[in-house]
Amino acid sequence: MDNIEVPEYFICPISLQIMKDPVTAITGITYDRQSIERWLFETNNTTCPVSKQPLPRDSDLTPNNTLCRLIQAWCTLNAANGIDRIPTPKRPLSKLHPINLIRDLYQPDLQIKTLRKLEALAIENNRNRVFLVEAGLVNALISFITSCYDKQQMNGLEEALSLFYVVRASLAQLQGPLTENDEVFDSLVWALCCDYLPDSVVVKSHAAYALRVMVEKANPGLLERLKPEFFKSILCLLRAESSNISQQGKNSLLHALLDACPWGRNRVVMVESGAVFDLIEVELRSPDQKKTTELVLGILCHLCSCADGRAQLVNHTAGIGAVTKPILKVSSIADERAVSIIWLIAKYCGTSRVLEEMLRVGTVAKLCMVMQANSAVHLKEKAKEILRTNSDVWNDHWPCTEADWTFRC
Repeated sequence: MDNIEVPEYFICPISLQIMKDPVTAITGITYDRQSIERWLFETNNTTCPVSKQPLPRDSDLTPNNTLCRLIQAWCTLNAANGIDRIPTPKRPLSKLHPINLIRDLYQPDLQIKTLRKLEALAIENNRNRVFLVEAGLVNALISFITSCYDKQQMNGLEEALSLFYVVRASLAQLQGPLTENDEVFDSLVWALCCDYLPDSVVVKSHAAYALRVMVEKANPGLLERLKPEFFKSILCLLRAESSNISQQGKNSLLHALLDACPWGRNRVVMVESGAVFDLIEVELRSPDQKKTTELVLGILCHLCSCADGRAQLVNHTAGIGAVTKPILKVSSIADERAVSIIWLIAKYCGTSRVLEEMLRVGTVAKLCMVMQANSAVHLKEKAKEILRTNSDVWNDHWPCTEADWTFRC
């Protein structure tokens, strides 16, 4: 095959491989369908790779049937020389087909069959997933899931949540809130608490991801009306060691809590629900889980802006230690959040007991290391402020300095 000269116009400009399904863009350049669709739908480019002219994602890609037949004939002719034969390309999904399928999703007797058809299309390629989302799939799935909750039936719930997860990459392109109906939060929490489905671990992980997306893209008015039961249910799932939910699912729940934190009412409800204690336990049970640590520290940073939140953290026997341990071991994001928590604790709860605890668990040492490490300037300033403010207490107990250790750090 290496000695065979392939006609130049058989080669895709992107993949540099023989085209299996040549299509011509509105710029007049021919590409292999898979390559140009990946260029448009997965990397979100809007220019022609060759001509650099504008190439909108929704522009037509016209099948080049003549070239396709020429390539197929050439491959057949050279099959004995190791050239693979190219089958006739499969007809691509039209934009109208997803719309018709989604309409069927509202027909009770067609729902399960339709969900399976939709998922099969979504799994095929990113282009199909984009078309499905643009055709209104998300709203249809939300309606279906809330309907399951209203009827307290789980038939089709697994398929709906799985489909929501399959199209997850295309959801980022949606603008504005996904729904104005706060019942979707109750529905997803209900799905998270269902233990009667065959593969409940996967179902719960998918439900947790859907909940994360809905909170992330929720109307601010909906987030202000989140019920205490919403937070209690999530914390209960995070707290339980046998909650049949994966680590990825737990991270999705932590994402949802973090996105709800900017609202003061939500922070108060979370603290009253014992969130600080639960989050510390999550961190202690999740060693070497970078994302989990970052999320836990992010939520704790919000909750420690409340007096009751700070009180819960210092009253947990491992609270200060759990916040201190990740510093300079996880990521710059974790450093930022952990030092901010310690700054809040030292400033507003800096009793002798708390300051001595910081010395005992290595917080002071970590702060000095932040000063010496390649950390952000503002982080070093915050660490310096903590050290300088509490130097009177720590100076008598810090053995590694002979003079003004605060100045040296």
